[in-house]
Amino acid sequence: MTAPHTTPAAGAVPAPDPGHPLPAPGAAPSAAPPSGAPAALPHPSRDPYSLGPEEAVAHLTPERWETAVRLLLRKALAEFSHERLLEPAPLDGGGYRVTSDDGSVEYRFAARRMALDHWHVDAASITRHRTADGAALPLDGMAFFTELRSTLGLTDAILPVYLEEIGSTLSGTAYKLAGEPVTAAELAGAGFQAIETGMTEGHPCFVANNGRLGFSIRDYHAHAPETAAPVQLLWLAAHRDHTTFSCSADTGYERLLRAELGAAALDAFAARLTALGLDPADYLLIPVHPWQWWNKLSVTFAAAVARRRLVCLGAGTDRYLAQQSIRTFFNTTDPARHYVKTALSVLNMGFMRGLSAAYMEATPAINDWLAGLVARDPVLRRTGLTVIRERAAVGYRDPGYEAATDRHSPYRKMLAALWRESPVPTLEPGQRLATMAALLHTDRDGRSLAAALIDRSGLAPRVWLRRYLDAYLTPLLHSFYAYGLAFMPHGENVILVLQDDAVARVVFKDLAEEIVVMEPDTPLPPEVERIRAGTPEEERLLAIFTDVFDCFLRHLAALLVAEDVLDEEGFWRTVAETITAYQESVPELAERFARYDIFTEEFALSCLNRLQLRNNRQMVDLTDPSAALQFAGTLRNPVAPYAPAPASAGA
Repeated sequence: MTAPHTTPAAGAVPAPDPGHPLPAPGAAPSAAPPSGAPAALPHPSRDPYSLGPEEAVAHLTPERWETAVRLLLRKALAEFSHERLLEPAPLDGGGYRVTSDDGSVEYRFAARRMALDHWHVDAASITRHRTADGAALPLDGMAFFTELRSTLGLTDAILPVYLEEIGSTLSGTAYKLAGEPVTAAELAGAGFQAIETGMTEGHPCFVANNGRLGFSIRDYHAHAPETAAPVQLLWLAAHRDHTTFSCSADTGYERLLRAELGAAALDAFAARLTALGLDPADYLLIPVHPWQWWNKLSVTFAAAVARRRLVCLGAGTDRYLAQQSIRTFFNTTDPARHYVKTALSVLNMGFMRGLSAAYMEATPAINDWLAGLVARDPVLRRTGLTVIRERAAVGYRDPGYEAATDRHSPYRKMLAALWRESPVPTLEPGQRLATMAALLHTDRDGRSLAAALIDRSGLAPRVWLRRYLDAYLTPLLHSFYAYGLAFMPHGENVILVLQDDAVARVVFKDLAEEIVVMEPDTPLPPEVERIRAGTPEEERLLAIFTDVFDCFLRHLAALLVAEDVLDEEGFWRTVAETITAYQESVPELAERFARYDIFTEEFALSCLNRLQLRNNRQMVDLTDPSAALQFAGTLRNPVAPYAPAPASAGA
């Protein structure tokens, strides 16, 4: 339930036009800096820690902040209304209003309500007024949450931390507004990492989605994905007495490290240990996020450093780029080498982003099992689905903190890493990669990257959409119906393989922590049994309804409708046709289709922001995700009207 999608960052549009039925998404007044504004952003190749105090906040200007606030309020009004935390009241002259807890302030805005109770809010229309006399008040990103704290269920303990996350999210938006504008059409033709770092929003549902609490402003410049600053990972030697390495069946420690670091670096690290009078054979190497070393490990694990249980060996030579998930790195020196995912003890979107050494131990086995299932299943093979395995994991367990804490403690999640395959070597000629999150990206004129890809492809919009759904939705349906297996398939966890600007196939990633088997009869090896969860029968299909329909396709539909690429009927009919074609291809699963009816009239509305507003430090226990779910009534199923007619009795 983590991780980042994308929605609009900013754009320039005129005042709301009542004659236009659907305003451009994310549109807002221009954020061009005035004459005499601070200098342009520092170049990514410059050392962020050399920035002066004023230079580090050059992106924070009144104009950019005002735009960032307007965009955040657009999202807050839309998503909180969708989750029924807010109940906007119609205004006599059109539009809606939301009133503060004490009735003294109201927010007015124009919006269109769409399928799945999606609120498509016009950012430029949002105004704030004193209720007593109607006087206009300035928009304030912090005041909105304090004025509505009771309505939103923000407790005294949660509110200050949530406000800090909101402030950080706004600051990140201001940074993105300060960059040179890139059109959706330009980004649609860009390379994998240009698209990855070009995203201007996070998860499309979560309002506070770029908290990153723990980062200083210099850390932000050094490590936020949107700054595109190159990173060299640090390497520690961790004593084998307290360190565990596990790997896939076709991988080994020496083989992996030699491929990732090269013989020269390994020899240099060994020489460093030998010079300290230590035996390199007694240690395992762990890649570490630089922030984690400087801010946590060098202090929190000082005893282990002093006793040479941990030895800092210095930086590797390869350069990496942080991905949207912030603690995962793509190797730009050699893109065929593995991604590296590291522990990072910052608070971001409802979780401390550590990695549990104990939890990581089973990661390669889980990935091997899943990769084998995908390779054997003819339906999954036909869709072209591939998974990039987390092939190895390493984790250090400090005996002192292990004795003092339980398994949930962040002190047990400070030093671990995993290596994930790169999708680059699997590409065929003419293919390129893009994060699926990019489909929801919009430029400053409100144009989406999804629409730009459709235009570049030359395909009819419904043909393009169907190819995408065949590649993305069909394997999710089959995994669910055939095995009771669910992924967490949000935009950041899916990579699109594009050919001629259409989706040829998809790649699923971030597997061991975020897949679940809900079917008790699906056979699992003992070392993989961890992923089985006792999900109530009535909640199982929410793996499609919530994670796919509500948390991704709802937003994609709104963008394509806003740009007159498709109408809602055409979008959801295409989704239904994809489902029907899949079901007709596997008639042997008819009993499962009846048991879990995806064409049911309604399904439960499971709310993500409610989770974060209730507990923004750990929204969900990953070992029992169902226990934390927050429901708020039901949604009408947008594919229900297009259910296939039942077979006649005489058929």
